[in-house]
Amino acid sequence: GQVLVEISRTHKKLNDSLEESFKKFHKEIISELEKKTDLDVKYMTATLKRYQTEHRSKLDSLEKSQAELKKIRRKSQGARNVTKYEHKEMEYLETVSSRQSDIQRFIAEGCREALLEEKRRFCFLVDKHCSFTQHMHFYHVQCADFLKSKLPGWEEICSDATKVPEKVRMMIDEIRTPGSTPVSGTPQPSPMVKRNTLIGNDFYPQQENASKVPPAPTGRAYTSPLVDMFNNPAAAPKAPSEKLNHSAENSDDASLSRSTSVATGLNIIKRQKVKTIFPHTAGSNKTLLSFAQGDIITLLVAEEKDGWLYGEHDTTRLKGWFPSSYTRPLDESAEEKAFAPVPSPAPIRSVSSVNLVEKGEVVLPPPDYLGAAQTDRRMEPAKGAAVKTPTEQAGPKPDMNGIIKPPFLSGENPFATVKLRPTVTNDRSAPIIR
Repeated sequence: GQVLVEISRTHKKLNDSLEESFKKFHKEIISELEKKTDLDVKYMTATLKRYQTEHRSKLDSLEKSQAELKKIRRKSQGARNVTKYEHKEMEYLETVSSRQSDIQRFIAEGCREALLEEKRRFCFLVDKHCSFTQHMHFYHVQCADFLKSKLPGWEEICSDATKVPEKVRMMIDEIRTPGSTPVSGTPQPSPMVKRNTLIGNDFYPQQENASKVPPAPTGRAYTSPLVDMFNNPAAAPKAPSEKLNHSAENSDDASLSRSTSVATGLNIIKRQKVKTIFPHTAGSNKTLLSFAQGDIITLLVAEEKDGWLYGEHDTTRLKGWFPSSYTRPLDESAEEKAFAPVPSPAPIRSVSSVNLVEKGEVVLPPPDYLGAAQTDRRMEPAKGAAVKTPTEQAGPKPDMNGIIKPPFLSGENPFATVKLRPTVTNDRSAPIIR
């Protein structure tokens, strides 16, 4: 680890030195060249104007001398004194030739000066580049010497992977000394290890898509006044034998889960599901979740925030926030199914007094000696009475959870509505019943 840190620092130092070299190149070459270019543009413009003015004056004098020469030649053709005009013509010829040579010399001198100015600027740029190249050469030589001095030490440290460094050996010797380090506490796994990559996406809901969860709505969620009707009834105290069996089963399950976690190294935590008891409409808010009564929602965020929960609809696969009071845990529906009225093979008199004291959800089964039609007719009023609101219900008063008490728990005669059917027997030992 120390070798990797040292290598990283070395490369960072060399990279910083290279950046400084490029900054120097920009400062000494590019910036200076831009300034010199601006000055040269002004200098070249002024030089060009001066050259053009001087060239025009020399050219005008030459043209004037040529015009005078033509006049002298025209006059000498019809004149009597030819020698006089010949002398003047010779003078003008010398003047024209001297001025022509002067113009040629001026043009050549201007071209030479232009080439010298161009070379002077090229030499300036080449000199700056040579200076930067020399600096880069020195930088690379310095980097090579620096890396050459560091490389053997790095290779020597990592040449043998089984060799323990001296510092680590001293630390291990200190740990071996009794009382030097505390031994209490459980070693924690490395924070870099993400255990959720070892199992499916259906586990560890708190870590999955945490960054994609939108913020919870502002304000506290609305709590329905009817939510108390769907709360769990008070759990009846269990018999001692049942408690012992339940604790034994829990201990077996706990030992099994611990052995499984030790063997596999994975503690599987499934997402919690809830069932809706009221419909909810999101409206124009896209962060809320709409659902109907009886839908199943998987919680993606287990913690409740101001009465709001975040989950995914199992049918529509939509995600959003919803009031926690509109739902209840899914395992409650399984418990209610367990207490649903089913035909019991044992008579009702077999109910123990302990169950009567506990006031559990014991419901009388329908009598098996009644006809199917009568059973249906008697079950329909019972269902209708359960659906009625508290203001319309004329029967016995329901409990806090909305379930009607059986007649024998409310002090009424459980057989008041039972009617016996007339029967005839062919048994000679029994009396004839009309």
